[in-house]
Amino acid sequence: MSHLIYALKLGVWRLGFFLRRLRRAPDYVYFVLEGTYPRLRPPRGLFWGRWISPPPLSLQDLEERFRTVANDPRVKGVVLHLRPLAMAPAHLQTLRGLVHELRAAGKRVIAWSHTYEPSNYLVACACDEVLLQPGGSVGPLGMKQAVVFLKDALARVGLQADLLQISPYKTAGDPLMRSEMSPEMREMMDWLLDSLYGQFVKGVAEGRGLGEEEARALIDQAPYTDEEAVAAGAVDAVVGEEALPRHLSVDGKPARIASWEEARRSLWKLPPERPGRYVALLRIEGDIVDGRSGRPPVKPPVPIPFLFNVRSGDLTVVQQARRILKDKRAAALVVYVDSGGGSATASEAMAAALKEVAEEKPVVVAMGGVAASGGYYVATPGQYVVAQPGTITGSIGVLEGKIVSAGLFEKLHMNREVLARGKRALLFDPGRPFTDEERGLVGKHIRRTYEVFLERVSQSRGLSKEAVDAVGGGRVWTGEQALRHKLVDELGDLQRAIHKARELARLDERAPVREVFPDKRERAPQPSPSASGAGLIAYALEGLRCLFQTRALYACPFVLEDEL
Repeated sequence: MSHLIYALKLGVWRLGFFLRRLRRAPDYVYFVLEGTYPRLRPPRGLFWGRWISPPPLSLQDLEERFRTVANDPRVKGVVLHLRPLAMAPAHLQTLRGLVHELRAAGKRVIAWSHTYEPSNYLVACACDEVLLQPGGSVGPLGMKQAVVFLKDALARVGLQADLLQISPYKTAGDPLMRSEMSPEMREMMDWLLDSLYGQFVKGVAEGRGLGEEEARALIDQAPYTDEEAVAAGAVDAVVGEEALPRHLSVDGKPARIASWEEARRSLWKLPPERPGRYVALLRIEGDIVDGRSGRPPVKPPVPIPFLFNVRSGDLTVVQQARRILKDKRAAALVVYVDSGGGSATASEAMAAALKEVAEEKPVVVAMGGVAASGGYYVATPGQYVVAQPGTITGSIGVLEGKIVSAGLFEKLHMNREVLARGKRALLFDPGRPFTDEERGLVGKHIRRTYEVFLERVSQSRGLSKEAVDAVGGGRVWTGEQALRHKLVDELGDLQRAIHKARELARLDERAPVREVFPDKRERAPQPSPSASGAGLIAYALEGLRCLFQTRALYACPFVLEDEL
């Protein structure tokens, strides 16, 4: 049956291919890139939900569109209108990789913008030509990190975080417990910033044909006006958007430039996928929680751990892994991880299920923007791990605790009385901090969880537990640093991980990749858009439950204010 369906699809494709050849293709296809793009498109929802609230464009969608352009020999190239991009460094590097693929296919890639900032300038430097609007600017090209500390603010409303960490480097709880950076957090954030800034300098140097010292000087001397940017070599020319057809003239005539929406009707489509053995793709995104995976009904402007993030639940992921194990056509598995961690018990359940798959089939892990703490834990079953240079990973460590709310009740003139039975029934009660004895008990539990974590990483990476502990203890690394510490095997994107999976499974390079989505029966109920207010509250309350009742494997929540 599958071969019959393929034959029908192939027939339709050939007919469409013939008809599209009769249409005139543009010289350049025009894309506007702005805001944020997740690496993978959101899981398929109900049709009416997609109609009411269309899913955001993803890097996966852009990848397919760029490959369609690359497949059509009539198209000369692509124009990228670059607005500010709010993306993690690893995702910007993925976007640069897509530009390099277009150029390798013989297409010319032009960057154009009215203003270049660090994020969109890094992408522009991967293009053949960088153009700037008259009166536009390039500037400031530096980088910064910021962490907001909430200890004093929480105290003003009567709240106190009482958390235990495996080491001072496990700093995920520091913003709640401290008023300023600890020496360990400052040291760690300095080495992360040094690595990411070094990658930025290298990207600018390669794109502008400069040495690294020249690139640093170019960056340090920003901002530039349009004329200064040309003189400094930060851009190639100042060209208005309406003048782009003349600037990109073909055979002495203004180039025909069409948006993707206009061009897609005439571009040659890629052939349908062949049936047979395939590479399965399983995603673990957002916060790792006990329970089922879910997505918030709306996305808040500022990410808040555990409250409004996408969640990957152990009940859902374990069932997906078991389905992949049973499917004989699934020759290999690529696990895409973009998670700062979460529940220790959920991480262990996912890792155990993925290890069962790894005993039967090749398992390759592709790390996204962040794969740290619990996000690194679930990567340990992989026989091969790929990360981008800017991926945030590591954070091998544990923390556990509670938010003490007794002061809040006092400020609200509310009297909370608790009756309990059992010596330690109030261990995690929010009415008081831990006693010394209780801190010892909680410390014993996090040490045991950390020991299991070390064992997982030691077995996976072929390192001694002492070697893992030396780079663990909650320390966070970029992918570039993690490669030196032997925590990952190679620097690259999801496509590199897929290539490796095909290689290990001895599949042809044309073997399809199919994402394994959660079974509808295993999904958490998703609130409808019409009830998004109530749904968001319910989602947040469930997040609070996860936050306050979980032994956590969660990474340092540092923020790169310019997203680079």
